[in-house]
Amino acid sequence: MRLRELLRSVTTARTADFFSFLGLARKLNLDMADFEQRYRALSRQFHPDYFYNATPAERRASLEKSSYLNDAYRTLRNPISRVEYLLKLEGMAPQGPEQASKQVPAGLLEEVFALNEELDEVREQRASGAPADAWKGRLERARQPIEAKRAEHEAQLQELSARWDTTGDRAVLESLRDRILERNYITNLLAGIERELNS
Repeated sequence: MRLRELLRSVTTARTADFFSFLGLARKLNLDMADFEQRYRALSRQFHPDYFYNATPAERRASLEKSSYLNDAYRTLRNPISRVEYLLKLEGMAPQGPEQASKQVPAGLLEEVFALNEELDEVREQRASGAPADAWKGRLERARQPIEAKRAEHEAQLQELSARWDTTGDRAVLESLRDRILERNYITNLLAGIERELNS
């Protein structure tokens, strides 16, 4: 590839989103074999090893393009980061983890309240010298409804992703954003239980 073409493609990469860079529609359910094939083809085209005898500008452009390709690959191969990226592209990204963690999603209020009470009691039990089997069993039982909620959310995310792919409806994106916020909250709750189990 000549310098002018490479530099033009680097400029295009800066303005293209990850989907279009890989020649994909903005869909959430990807044909992963096709995705991998596109990635490998572009990787071969832009890999810096093919530009070791090129000018410094060509090598720099190759590195930039290859780096962008790797970012696209890492983001789009994971279904959750793919949803988060699409929300960002569509101007509907959550306002950040700080804001999300401050507001308990309405659908989780009851579970969060019950879990916090259980964690407080487990901490008291542990502080009073109770055997680990006693309080660890309570934590395991407390984890079960949260794990069930996570499984429910994963199913909802899959269903909403399929609906987005067929309708492109903005209301579906709003629901996806809400499910992602709830999913992040659930993940944090489970991490809290895990920390208690391992402390």
